[in-house]
Amino acid sequence: MRLYPIKKYRNIGIIAHIDAGKTTVSERILFYTGISHKMGEVHSGQAIMDWMDQERERGITITSAATTCFWMPPASDGERIKDNEHRINIIDTPGHIDFTAEVQRSLRVLDGAVVVFEGVSGVQPQSETVWRQADKFMIPRICFINKLDRIGASFEFALDSINNKLTTKTVALQIPVGLEDDFKGIIDLLEMKMITFEGDFGEKMEYSEIPEEMKEKAEKWHKDLLEKVVAEDDLLFEKYLEKQEITKEEIIKTLRKAVLDYKLVPVLCGSALKNKGVQLLLDAICYFFPSPIDLPPIEGRNPKNDEIATRKADDEEKFSALSFKIATDPYVGTLTYFRVYSGSIQTGSYVLNSTTGEKERISRILRMHSSEREEVKEVFAGDIAATVGLKNTSTGHTLCDESAPIILEEITFPEPVISIRIEPKTKADQEKMGLALKKLADEDPTFKIKSDMETGETVISGMGELHLEILVDRMKREFSVEAQVGRPQVAYRETIKASAEAESKYVKQSGGRGQYGHVWLKVEPKEEGEGLEFVDEIKGGIIPKEYIPAVEKGIKEASDKGVLAGYPISDLKVTLYDGSFHEVDSSEMAFKIAGSLAFQDACKRAKPILLEPIMKIEVTIPTDFLGDVIGDLSSRRGKIEETEEVAGMKVVKARVPLSEMFGYVTSLRSMTEGRGNFTMEFDNYEEIPVNVSQEIIEGKKR
Repeated sequence: MRLYPIKKYRNIGIIAHIDAGKTTVSERILFYTGISHKMGEVHSGQAIMDWMDQERERGITITSAATTCFWMPPASDGERIKDNEHRINIIDTPGHIDFTAEVQRSLRVLDGAVVVFEGVSGVQPQSETVWRQADKFMIPRICFINKLDRIGASFEFALDSINNKLTTKTVALQIPVGLEDDFKGIIDLLEMKMITFEGDFGEKMEYSEIPEEMKEKAEKWHKDLLEKVVAEDDLLFEKYLEKQEITKEEIIKTLRKAVLDYKLVPVLCGSALKNKGVQLLLDAICYFFPSPIDLPPIEGRNPKNDEIATRKADDEEKFSALSFKIATDPYVGTLTYFRVYSGSIQTGSYVLNSTTGEKERISRILRMHSSEREEVKEVFAGDIAATVGLKNTSTGHTLCDESAPIILEEITFPEPVISIRIEPKTKADQEKMGLALKKLADEDPTFKIKSDMETGETVISGMGELHLEILVDRMKREFSVEAQVGRPQVAYRETIKASAEAESKYVKQSGGRGQYGHVWLKVEPKEEGEGLEFVDEIKGGIIPKEYIPAVEKGIKEASDKGVLAGYPISDLKVTLYDGSFHEVDSSEMAFKIAGSLAFQDACKRAKPILLEPIMKIEVTIPTDFLGDVIGDLSSRRGKIEETEEVAGMKVVKARVPLSEMFGYVTSLRSMTEGRGNFTMEFDNYEEIPVNVSQEIIEGKKR
């Protein structure tokens, strides 16, 4: 039996820029909800949600951790009663841009996101990235302005930066009383009361009257809150104009609807580290975030006829779920995390993986508490759980009832931008390395492995230096593989700037049956990010249908090695429009080779160019070092976009080629006496200047 009604479920994520305090917020939530009995601290390596050794050593989150907790928000009479207990499934996501895949796949299966902002810096680069990702999946949000106890913290500054950079739909539900060392408590604008957090861990909430000196300010913020909320409901608006009293319940009900429709974003504040404000955040999660039944039915397509199919969040519906994460567990093997959208599933059942068309058996179902596991017999619509031992299911695959197949929208991930060569230290490591790399690639869709045919070396690619460093470290610790690693290489690309045509005739006669394949191709440039498009314009069977997939395969294989420096070539359209065949000698192999040769020939004539990844970077430094840092970035072919002042520090925003950023952290520290830091994320691919391009081409050929 379902223990909690589906309307009391909340599936939420905690997302933010690195170091905004996401994991500390998660740890406080676990403490106040009784899941943990001691406060885990990130800085002392004790955080429950950061369970990997690498996370604890570095004090950052690397993988998204899932857990479940329970919370009773106050009912209408202000009492916290057992009947009102909500079940909250939480995913704590990484903040570092190198682990962006973890954020994307988590957001895909969540119904609400708490976005944590730092009270000193406000909106930071990665907070913008995660906000846009949440926009893509249309996820309702609550903002939590954290770290108001820090020197330089300002609630108004942080809120203004959200309004200026992310959304103008914010509505503040709280304001702080005091800041920095003087941060005493919070004024709840719904109750119009001051709340302080007493006891050793801030577990006792004490309500009192608003201090005299804060009354005018609180009234102003309360009026702003009311005006924004009543604008969303005609009846409430009339009441407001007639100066009738509007109750807290009416505000919550109207605001909840506005949050679900992406019309308003509530803003809360506090300091997770100092145990202030987290219980009120839990109340807001229960009040304002949707349960699975508040959302429209999930859409997918029926693989049998390609028509749109939908599933309601209902236990009586046919089963459907999305696998959103694969993890290797040293004790139970491969764990597949999944979100149930409809129906229910018991251990021992068979399900269809509609993405691959294969059947899978659900042998065990686990409810995850970070790295701890709890066995359950059945899960229902709205649940997030994990299962063990699925053979052919990976990230983004749909699991469903065999009698009612559906394919839910897959998750798309960014392409890697950096590569390194890796080789095992000993013969014994060689076999283990292949196995370890495969397991890590199954877990992480942004981690790619390929063999360099010319040198026989293995090349691994990822989202950044830290990403690859962690993966090599995991290989060593979890799989006991010792490996030597080369210098990081940039994942350059090639494309074309003009259109061109080419003919290729592959003819071979050497006794017995010959080979004959003849094609005419046209190549044309496309917009960045559109990939390679193949168009078949063969009319009247001048090339038989069965040979056309072979031509396409030859083109795809040739596109992996470009014509300038051997980098993948993309963002172009290839049209097969003419050719001929031989009744006896033609074969798929001959057409594949002809397609490949014609493609390379056409690309050489179509003004091929090299592209490089450009990174958006934000450098924070004391004012004295501004000139040195700007000069250094310019020498790295950087384009300075703007500089601003935040909390007495200068912030320089620039776009710099990735190839120029290796080792930047060391030179920045030496330039700024160790006081500067920076964040970097991938922005786009751009054409490389001719002189640099020439060096790369020659470097490749040498």
